[in-house]
Amino acid sequence: MVSNAVQWQEKPITKKPTRRKPMIIVGIVGLIALIAAAVAVAVVLTRRSSSSSSSSSSSSSSSSSGSNSGSDPSVFAKDPKLVQSFYGIAYTPEGSQMPNCAYNADSSIWQVIKCYAPAVSSTAVAGADCNQTALVLEAIKQTKAQMTVWVGNYVIPTDNGTAYRRQRDELTRVIQTYGTEHIGGITVGNEFMLNYVTANSATDPNGSVGNTGAALLKADIDDTKSVMRDLNHGNIPIGNAEAGAYFNTDTLRNVDYGLSNVHAWFAGTTVQDAAGWTWQYFEETNVVVANGLPNKPEMYIAETGWPTKYTQTSLQTMGAPPSQATEANLQVFLDTFVCQANRNGTKYFFFELFDEKWKDDMYGGVEGWWGLFYAK
Repeated sequence: MVSNAVQWQEKPITKKPTRRKPMIIVGIVGLIALIAAAVAVAVVLTRRSSSSSSSSSSSSSSSSSGSNSGSDPSVFAKDPKLVQSFYGIAYTPEGSQMPNCAYNADSSIWQVIKCYAPAVSSTAVAGADCNQTALVLEAIKQTKAQMTVWVGNYVIPTDNGTAYRRQRDELTRVIQTYGTEHIGGITVGNEFMLNYVTANSATDPNGSVGNTGAALLKADIDDTKSVMRDLNHGNIPIGNAEAGAYFNTDTLRNVDYGLSNVHAWFAGTTVQDAAGWTWQYFEETNVVVANGLPNKPEMYIAETGWPTKYTQTSLQTMGAPPSQATEANLQVFLDTFVCQANRNGTKYFFFELFDEKWKDDMYGGVEGWWGLFYAK
């Protein structure tokens, strides 16, 4: 019998894929050619040897990764194992979270763009702190990578707009410096409503508490639009990223696009059903709602994937019957999601490029172990 996940057919599901904690994401999106199923398999096989292969390629290219290297940074060898398999891949720059800005262009972002340029056509950042947006755009400029950046502003509900204004001003400087040639949109807020609603002991993003939070977010979205108009870039798309179950309808009415975090793991599905569940949940919960609004914001899956490891034993499995956090199950999800999504036109960011140790240190559980590649 053919798996339901492969056929993208599932019975109606009522579970909500809520996240246990907020995550700052970087999404990589672009119009990438459809590929055969074998290509997706090859990407995970590459993960198993990435500790040696990626480090060696990183070492070989390090001499030309920096702006003061004395050589042309746009000339570099491309890893033949990497092909454009995905519509998008999520990536978080290492050390790009306040207050500990710990990376530099040479060792982190430059290397990522040079090593993985063959696999992606665009990149997006969900926050502007730690100079990450400028470093990404500078790396693209110097390496001449054909990428479009979806920049972001990570809004914090409880700081009276401090983080928003700091990042808004940084993005303004970035756009004044680099222009908008490589910018596809500005994402204001990432899981803002999830954080606001749960912090106020509520569950409905469209209830009274949710609408109060949405009004705060709308002020930031409107301010971003005003700033872009003042810079003569009023046509740049403005969007919002949110956990799949926590989009506020008023917020969607006010943006050009929505980025939805949809994780079958947190919904307790089996890995065999995860691909079909992800597509159906996204369609029914996000796409249908967006298409019913006058502005019809374009919807993307901002995060979807499968964890390969866990810190707490209690999170080794999720749901009943359980699905384990293993590399083998990541392979199953790749086999049943990637090519089907490419064929049916689902716009998604596969979560994520690398394992992220800082997420494991900060949150534990499975948070740091979603990478297609081991941590750098």
